[in-house]
Amino acid sequence: MPAAKSRAPGAAGKPPGNPIVLIPARLQATRLPDKPLAEIAGEPMIVHVMRRALEADIGPVAVACAEPAIADAVRRAGGTALLTRPDHPSGSDRIHEALSALDPERTHDAVINIQGDLPSLDAALPRRALALLDRPAVDIGTLAAAIAEPAELDDPNVVKAVVSAEAGARRGRALYFSRARVPGGEGPLFHHIGLYAYRRAALERFVALPPSPLEKRERLEQLRALEAGMRIDVGFVDTVPLGVDTPADLARAQALLGGAK
Repeated sequence: MPAAKSRAPGAAGKPPGNPIVLIPARLQATRLPDKPLAEIAGEPMIVHVMRRALEADIGPVAVACAEPAIADAVRRAGGTALLTRPDHPSGSDRIHEALSALDPERTHDAVINIQGDLPSLDAALPRRALALLDRPAVDIGTLAAAIAEPAELDDPNVVKAVVSAEAGARRGRALYFSRARVPGGEGPLFHHIGLYAYRRAALERFVALPPSPLEKRERLEQLRALEAGMRIDVGFVDTVPLGVDTPADLARAQALLGGAK
């Protein structure tokens, strides 16, 4: 009988088979205070995000929240919420605490981190991020879309993903993230979408690392992973989901989802 062929490093396989979806949320927001509880179509925004995550149908969903008011809103809607320390410096730290509490037996091998301000999220996007973990060398999967609006090119609030990928490819390897207009030269620029799929071991390694120099300079925590040599793959998608950061964003979400009742 011929010997079985070993798979080449980085070759495609299957993504982790038992993921969990965690949504970090806190009330402190400078541009839109109490935004997880902002009403959209008669329900708090965090409930809309939870339902979009459930529609993805890739695993159990829980909200990792800093304040009891968010937990109460989620539980009233029939969801799962876990109170975490209010002083976490990032959403990644918050979901790590929640993961440790919800799954001490370590049955979940991947974590999908969905930001709590994406009430109109397409359920296909979390699935797309998880699929990027089909290669053993990939620690983290995330998403990006080509920038179509000229005003976004120099907007520091629009994070750009610098990705090594052939023209027409649907995925590539992240080399850098920046608030600046990068890379130079001809070609598309990509708007990073802050949705992540972590291998469990990668999340645990990430939160144990100290903030890195470029992370502090750009104020982008994903640079900590890159500076530590972790691999982030980026899947290209067609559109950026509406993130709610300002009262104007909230008005757009209310119009999109049916208005506040």
